[in-house]
Amino acid sequence: MAALAVVETPSGKDAIAEGLLQLLKPAVQQLDLHVHSVRESQVELREHIDSLAAELCRINEHQKVALDLDPYVKKLLNARRRVVLVNNILQNAQERLRRLNHNVAKETARRKTMLETSGAFSTRPPSKP
Repeated sequence: MAALAVVETPSGKDAIAEGLLQLLKPAVQQLDLHVHSVRESQVELREHIDSLAAELCRINEHQKVALDLDPYVKKLLNARRRVVLVNNILQNAQERLRRLNHNVAKETARRKTMLETSGAFSTRPPSKP
């Protein structure tokens, strides 16, 4: 009696999942890079707002003519608060993207290992009686 080689092929669901993983991984990585870039520019913007607010306060203190810059300082501080809020949202989104990317990589490695393991079974020639 001849031994049959075990051939395991990925099911339709596995093939679709693998395709989706391969499709999403570059998009997730690119989005992560863009979020990181935006976060860096948000930090830079916050620093500029802080220095501008400090400069306006200093000008207001040294001004001989009564010029009320307080509303502008308050607007700048409000803008800074919004920048910090957006930065926090981006940070949370980037962390979710990082976890998603990690899970995609882990799932891809798991599926690749499964396929390589199943390939090892199918490449063995049947033994002769």
